[in-house]
Order: sequence, then structure tokens, then C-alpha cells
Amino acid sequence: MLARRFLWIIAIIVMVVIAAAFAYSLFGNQLIRTAMVPSAPFTAPAPGDAPNYIKPTAWVARPDRLTDASRWTPAGYTAAPLPGVAVFYVLPTAVFDRSRWNGSITDPATTQRMEQFLRFQASVFNSVGAIWAPAYRQATFGAFLTDKPEAAKALDLAYADVDAAFTVFLAAQPADKPIILAGHSQGSLLLMRLLKNRIAGTPLVDRLVAVYIPGWPISVTADLPALGLPACTIPDQTGCILSWQSFAQPADYKPVRDQFDKGSFDNGMGLTGDRRLGTEILCTNPLTGVTGIAPEAATANFGALVPNDDFTAGTLQPKTIGARCLPTGILDIGAPPAGFNAYVLPGNNYHVYDFPLFWANLRADIERRVDRYQQPVVKPEPRRIRVSKA
Repeated sequence: MLARRFLWIIAIIVMVVIAAAFAYSLFGNQLIRTAMVPSAPFTAPAPGDAPNYIKPTAWVARPDRLTDASRWTPAGYTAAPLPGVAVFYVLPTAVFDRSRWNGSITDPATTQRMEQFLRFQASVFNSVGAIWAPAYRQATFGAFLTDKPEAAKALDLAYADVDAAFTVFLAAQPADKPIILAGHSQGSLLLMRLLKNRIAGTPLVDRLVAVYIPGWPISVTADLPALGLPACTIPDQTGCILSWQSFAQPADYKPVRDQFDKGSFDNGMGLTGDRRLGTEILCTNPLTGVTGIAPEAATANFGALVPNDDFTAGTLQPKTIGARCLPTGILDIGAPPAGFNAYVLPGNNYHVYDFPLFWANLRADIERRVDRYQQPVVKPEPRRIRVSKA
């Protein structure tokens, strides 16, 4: 009798789990939206509350900080002791507080998540660059799930912090030092704005080795022309942009495409002022560093960075994950990869893993572009004109 009751309990638990998984597959985005969008009004902070980026404590990564998770490397790799490039890295969303629209830069839980992102994303740059990553008052995760006007205000506040941090970052660099801009998700969105407002059409363009901004869709026609740089089309091209969004099969791209088309913060208007509706999304294959729909097999993957349970470390597994850019502009990674189980979004969206899935290839890509940038420009010798004697 007791054994039968136990089996019934197990059966009920299994049914509940299956029902929950089915509901999540059908209504995952709606459930997340209900749980995460803030209900509180937006409250503008006092002017004196802005981070002071002159101080190292306003950064989560900076060359003069004693501890810095961005300097971590998996086995077989080391960070450069004297990097020759300055990297300005804008972190993705690490705030999930629905009681307010912007996070605090001193919240311990947010800081812990930012360190995880530094370890699994920004670390790809530490062989070539000194990494600067500002702690900024991020728009909370729920701000990206609604068209409430408070969401746009939250992003404006986050951008103001990033803009201020970039000013301090630039002032700390020699005038001729090459720069890499990089970020993910919210960080990529804010860097797009920074490119348009602060860099496009200025001498700073000539100092950019490359811009790595995955995790936020970029319209080839309605966004890219306003950024002042082209998409990367060859593996060692410099002064160009790389972007991708990773999905496993079976994939549901509709939420990303809907958000891209309608735009919660800009009514679907791209940075050029044109509508994004129906336009092509930029997709770079991170295994090759170029745009286009040619697939790359898993054998081309030098090493995906598989995290441990608490994301404090990880191991590289080569030749396990391929990639191809689909005509939709989404990066298809094939079947769900082993080891990347936590934080997968509805629709098999591997958003959180846009960098770790291709860690070793991206590191090689960065080093290749820096090498090309640092090669001396060879000027052709002046043509000698032979003058005939009369």
C-alpha cells in the first residue's frame, strides 16, 4: 500500500513537471514578462547619485583594480601582462529587481553576476587588451519586456552612465592607443548609441580595431549606416562590427523578431530614422568572423567555454558546436549543446552564451584583427620619371 502511494506521488510530480514545462514552452515569454516588468513608477535619481568614474570603485574591471574577474582565463590560456589595446566593455543586464527600473552599482547580487559576465565574456579580450568595464545603473531586465515609457527613461539613465564612463576611459588612454569596443545585450544596445553619438564621423573611428556587440539585433539598413563602421566581411578586417544572436534547434525567433520590428523604446525606428520592420538583421559567424550564410561545422570550433555550476570557472571543449547564419539573421548552433543548461531563454535562445559558445575562436579573431591593425602601413615608393636627354 505504501509503495503504491509512493508511486502515485512520483507520478503526480512527473505530471506537474511536464505540465509546467509545456506551459513554459507555450507561454514562457508571457510568464517572464508578468514576473519581471516593474510595477513601480520611474523615479529620477538625484544628480549627485551618478557614479564617479574617476574612482576605480565605479568600475568592475579596470587595469588599476587589485581584483578583476576579466583577467581570468581557462586552462591553457593566460592574460597578457602588458596589453597594447584598451578595451571598453559594457556589461549585459545583471539586474532583475522588479521594484525599480534601474539597478544600483553597489548591490552585491548584481556585482556577483557582473563578475560572472566578466569571466565568461570579457575574458576573451585579455590577451590583447586592458579591460575597462564600468559599473552602471543598468535598466532592469523587465524594462526590455514592455513598451511602458518608464523603460525608455531607464535606458536613458543607463546610457548617461556609460557615456560618462567612456569620457573617463578616453582621457586615460594615450592619443594614439588602439581601442576595442565590446559588450553584450543591453551593453551592445548602449554601445550602438555611443557609436552614433560619440564616434561616428570623428577621428576616433581610426583608432577602433573592431566592435564586438552580440546579443542585440542590428538592422543592416536602418541601424548599421548610423554607426560609422561597416560589418566585418573578412577575417582580419579592422574598423568593423561583429554581431550575432545564438539559437539552438528547434528555435523560436519570433519574440526577438517582434521586438526588433516594433521596438519598445523607439517605435520600431532604427538609428538612421528608417523603420526596421522587415529589414535584414546583421549576423556574423563567430567561428569565422565574417558575415554570410555559409555554415561552419563543429570541427571549426576551437573551444566552447563550458561553465561549472556556479560560473566561477569553466573548461574549454573543442569541436562540439557548429554555427551558421540563417537568412533570418539568427545564428543557428544546431541541437542544444551539452553543458549549457542554465539560463536558456524560451525558444531555445542561448542569449547568455553568445560569447562562451565560441570563446576560443573569438579570442583568435581578436588577436588576428589586432595583429592586422598594428602592422605598419607600407607607403609605395615615389615613381621615378626618366627624363630623356635631348
